[in-house]
Amino acid sequence: MTGRRVLELGCGSAPCSRWLRRAGAEPVALDVSGGMLARAAELNRETGLPVALLQADAGALPLADDSVDLACSAFGGLPFVADARAVLAEVARVLRPGGRFVASVNHPMRWPMPDSPDPDDLRVVSSYFDRTPYVETDDRGRTVYVEHHRTVGDWVRAVVGAGFTLTDLVEPEWTPGRTETWGQWSPERGALVPGTLVLVCDLPG
Repeated sequence: MTGRRVLELGCGSAPCSRWLRRAGAEPVALDVSGGMLARAAELNRETGLPVALLQADAGALPLADDSVDLACSAFGGLPFVADARAVLAEVARVLRPGGRFVASVNHPMRWPMPDSPDPDDLRVVSSYFDRTPYVETDDRGRTVYVEHHRTVGDWVRAVVGAGFTLTDLVEPEWTPGRTETWGQWSPERGALVPGTLVLVCDLPG
């Protein structure tokens, strides 16, 4: 990783970019949220790790063509945009030929089931093929959160349609001995269905 310029999409408070900085990379942490980037700046100061922060829309990256070596996204950016292929095309534009983009998203199998760690709730309550976005509003009716559901096939087509080669599609298994419950995930649920989908995308070069 030493000396490689790495773009992180949807960085939030930028923990991944700080990890990359420790590994010797030169990360650029991008997010549309000014609040998250303010928190990232605080953590930069607290840790003494200088990570470049950039507020921008992932669908219109303010970076030159062929200007980064690698790109990544850990549950950020892609699930929250209506046109994932357009964002992937932007990533392909700024990556150097032969570059790689690795993104993790919530596994599409999450969507048809209730958000519950109870194994008794492992039942299908809606269609896997229902692509209606999940929307939250505040008490004044304003939209405060939108997440888009895509099937595995949708992700594959978006990656290939943006010009990438899909090198791998990883579905991490629950780690044996891990006993924590986090959100809707528990050891019982994690042993039966995948929680994460990892897209490993290579740009021909």
